[in-house]
Amino acid sequence: MSLVGKKFPNIAIDAMSEMGDDLKINVFQEAAENQQKVLLFWYPKDFTFVCPTELHAFQDALGEFEKRNTKVIGASCDTNEVHFAWLNTPKDNGGIEGITYPILADTHRQLANQLGIVDQDFEFDEEGNEFFTGSNVTYRATYLIDETGKIFHESVNDMPLGRNVKEFLRMIDAYTHVQKNGEVCPANWEEGKEAMKADRKSTAEYLASQN
Repeated sequence: MSLVGKKFPNIAIDAMSEMGDDLKINVFQEAAENQQKVLLFWYPKDFTFVCPTELHAFQDALGEFEKRNTKVIGASCDTNEVHFAWLNTPKDNGGIEGITYPILADTHRQLANQLGIVDQDFEFDEEGNEFFTGSNVTYRATYLIDETGKIFHESVNDMPLGRNVKEFLRMIDAYTHVQKNGEVCPANWEEGKEAMKADRKSTAEYLASQN
């Protein structure tokens, strides 16, 4: 079930800073109380394979997110201690040393289950006994949250599929344009390109200009 257009859950979760500090972060409050956008991205597991490439990609783009008044937060269901160990593992050894944004440690899956992004499956044997068959880790889910705490974009990738960080920058630019100008953004819109009014005339004029 999509959460777009709804408020992000108002819940505080354990987190780890790059300095090894144990934190409590409430993503909703980070957005609404600090009047900033938040990008929250979930990855399946520390010390795995696609995951560090994504964490470093978000780090490389951190300055671009900051220019857009957007806070980046990572998240998985690992513990703070495992996060800290990975933060102290060099990049050339598969680690995430150098990451400076906080990482949620949703070990009880309290938030991940509310979002519905955990790979959890239950089946029954011939005797009717229920047994668990999922991996119990999250998919690669991403949420963009506005200054009121409302989710304006969500996406979920299967575990083998890494994200395109530039697409989230584009989505933030588009949403900010809508907020400021009251226009709508057509397919493949990028900052500086023509947008439209939300009416038939503007749509027809835009389509004609693309010929």
